[in-house]
Amino acid sequence: MSKKKNNMYAGAKTWNPFKGCEFGCSYCVPTFQRQAKRQKPNAEGTKGCQDCYDYKPHIHAKRLHGLPSTEIVFVCGNGDIKFCPPDFVKKIIARIVKNNEKRPEQTFYFQSKEPACLEQYLDLFPDNVILVTTLETNRAQGYEFVSKAPVPLIRWSQFLELDWPRKVVTIEPVMDFDVEEFTDWIIDVDPEYVWLGFNSRPQDVELPEPSMDKMEDFIAGLKAEGIKIRGKTLRGITL
Repeated sequence: MSKKKNNMYAGAKTWNPFKGCEFGCSYCVPTFQRQAKRQKPNAEGTKGCQDCYDYKPHIHAKRLHGLPSTEIVFVCGNGDIKFCPPDFVKKIIARIVKNNEKRPEQTFYFQSKEPACLEQYLDLFPDNVILVTTLETNRAQGYEFVSKAPVPLIRWSQFLELDWPRKVVTIEPVMDFDVEEFTDWIIDVDPEYVWLGFNSRPQDVELPEPSMDKMEDFIAGLKAEGIKIRGKTLRGITL
């Protein structure tokens, strides 16, 4: 499972020498965490990993050597690298640097909902790394019922302050927001593109969502500033 195809980013596969997360996002339960339940060991304790099953942050060091050959590699996509020991993150980066000798055309995504954790690695990242964070909304009220991650304002501020030229913002699943403020947030980050989409599992988790008119105004505001948008589960909205 270390090179699982990623359904979110076209042409990407996840590479999971580290897995797991402690942010407990409600919308991850029917996706990443349910997927992790397939890793339960059998009665003999084989054919699976108990930590994967429990979605507990942990290392799979042998997977350092199983780097995918795809155009895009989503590094530790089945977890949040915030919870990975820094010494092991450095080993992951060193493996990428070595890989670049043969495959410099690849791109590597490092994503965290606490982007300040990435600052310590900025001097180590090669140029083909893109930093990613999720911003579902600009609002903080009630967010503690959705996630234990830093509230959106803090997360945005941390991401904005990272001195790195290549960034992507994921707004999926989108939650209700204030159009002008949220648009300004994204413009200030100046991402290479934005990934935008509604909750793809409304039958499993209920989230406060923006109206279709609000989404269209938001999209128009980003496009007016030349920000590229990629979409998933847009419920009929065209980009």
